[in-house]
Amino acid sequence: MSLIEIRRKHFIYEEVRHEFGPAPGRVHHRGAALVVLTNPYAGRYEPDIMPMQDALKPLGLEMALALIKGMGGDPQAIEGYGKGSIVGAAGELEHGALWHAPGGYAMREALGGAKAIVPSAKKVGGPGARLDVPITHKDASYVRGHFDAMEVGVPGSPTADELVFILVMTTGARIHDRAGGLKASEIKGEDGLR
Repeated sequence: MSLIEIRRKHFIYEEVRHEFGPAPGRVHHRGAALVVLTNPYAGRYEPDIMPMQDALKPLGLEMALALIKGMGGDPQAIEGYGKGSIVGAAGELEHGALWHAPGGYAMREALGGAKAIVPSAKKVGGPGARLDVPITHKDASYVRGHFDAMEVGVPGSPTADELVFILVMTTGARIHDRAGGLKASEIKGEDGLR
């Protein structure tokens, strides 16, 4: 049995054009790529789950590139990102953690070497479960205007023996960012934080 058995892919694209106050003068784009897979470890404890993490690497890059394409195709337009996992009830939270390296490194590579750690969330949930995927700036985690989240899910998934792996990208800060802190224009690019 293959460790990677894709059941379906789901893509979400959103345009945020206004949020109270004055017209922002720009359109903010958010997108998510979700893939539903069979969980090969569902219903049992498997001490060595690392082979699946390695097997997920090509899928991570495929999903990152598809998400960039769906958001217009320009990696330079992407400013923020995040990732997440929803594990079906016959799995364990650690199965969702298998997405950390394949999803995170794939987005960093597809975006030309983004520096910031990719924030993440995961949970065990039933069919139709939703997840708030955290978002930060791709090059500096301290850019406060990019602190955000995107709520996502796949209708009918995950069933008990499924996993949902998620990548999220955005094209900028919150529409009316005015909560202070480091600005994107002030990024030094030294450590992925500032």
